Amino acid sequence: MKDRFPGPKTLAALERGIPFFKNGLRFGAELKRAGQRGFRPVRQIVIDKALGDFVWDLDGRRYIDFQNGWATNPLGNCHPEILEAVDVANRRFGFHYDHPLRYDLAEMLADIMPGKALPRTNYEVSGTEAAEAAVHLALTHTKRRYIITFSSSYHGMGLATKVLSGLDAGHGTYLEGWGGGVIKAPYPYSERIPAGMSEDQYTDYCLWYLDNHIPSCIAARDNIAGILVEPGLAEGGNWIPSTRFLRGIRDICNRNDWLMISDEVLTGLGRTGRMWGIEHYGVEPDILVYGKNLSGGIAPLCGISARDEIMGDNEDFASGSTFAGMPAGCAAAIRTLQIFERDGIVEQASRLGDIAVEIMSKWESSSIVRQSRGNGLLLGVSFCKPEGTNADEKDWWTARAVRSKMLEQGVWAISDHEDTIRMYPALNMAESTLREGLQVMEEAIAYVEKHGHDEGDAPAYPAGVSGF
Repeated sequence: MKDRFPGPKTLAALERGIPFFKNGLRFGAELKRAGQRGFRPVRQIVIDKALGDFVWDLDGRRYIDFQNGWATNPLGNCHPEILEAVDVANRRFGFHYDHPLRYDLAEMLADIMPGKALPRTNYEVSGTEAAEAAVHLALTHTKRRYIITFSSSYHGMGLATKVLSGLDAGHGTYLEGWGGGVIKAPYPYSERIPAGMSEDQYTDYCLWYLDNHIPSCIAARDNIAGILVEPGLAEGGNWIPSTRFLRGIRDICNRNDWLMISDEVLTGLGRTGRMWGIEHYGVEPDILVYGKNLSGGIAPLCGISARDEIMGDNEDFASGSTFAGMPAGCAAAIRTLQIFERDGIVEQASRLGDIAVEIMSKWESSSIVRQSRGNGLLLGVSFCKPEGTNADEKDWWTARAVRSKMLEQGVWAISDHEDTIRMYPALNMAESTLREGLQVMEEAIAYVEKHGHDEGDAPAYPAGVSGF
């Protein structure tokens, strides 16, 4: 008989969250309703230990880590060199706002920016803060009121970034009065192409919308500050944009004197097999937003970089907070970038990404796989419900079932209320481990395709975190 999953210690920890975290008051009723429809509780784990390519739950079960701290551990979990660097910085500097590591890191960042064209740096604590800072910088530099984002974008969970984001519009409920300066535009990807249009035709439409519809019908051309774009819809399912689209945005910005802001919190710093996702497209942004991989998953640090004329003399721009650029974060980032260069980490990510894409492409023969895709180790597989299922079935039920089966077999990936399973392996993951994890996923797909699922719309345990 198979061991109970999750194990008793993990389950007890999850149950502890019911009185404390959000949605705890309605959890019991929702679970009962789901059970009456034949759905089981969502499979979740609580991490007890993390090391390298693996994590362990409270019951001692080991998992290949494709979740990767939500893509924050580029060199695997708890890298010893980064831990040591952080410890040294804490013991030397404690916590003080100004210290030499700030300057050392700024020089390193300027050197790795696209075209070395963005020398000015401003440190932030989170990707949310960094995205908000980038927009404020654009508005204050241009002295204009409007920013364009995209209907499938995600830029964070602050008040401003909820308004800026198009993905899961429910996060912006009651914020309508805060979003007067944000304009949402369509983002072209394969599942959004209207019937009768080719991919190129839809891309052309989206570019026309930016350059013609918005200035004609929504906001004056000379009152638009710029376009905030992700060179890969990360939270939106790891969708990879076309070169045609990103170069088109650059051209539009050039013609209209708009700023191009590249949000690379998730696509940057090696994730796509290049240092920056935007580098795949042969264009340079005016402002670049980054985080996650920057500090090796050990200490929080994010930031923005910009052209000299944008940030070099802008008395109206203000951003940063108490912990932005703290010694531990800067030390972690410096050591992370040093390891990147020493060990050829970006090149490793590119090679491993090619392996993953080759393996995943074969899965599209499955009746429940709509599409597999990857750019470096930015990996996604989109699912659809099996033919002949009830009308109320959702595609994301299938995705979550595959993800749940993977978890039971020792592989941890991301799927929430999405029809996509997203994977962010460490950029230096052992090839054998990557192949093993993908083999487990392949078997999980085959199992769900053959046997169906009983995941449905059962709720997750209130855990104070998302991404189960």
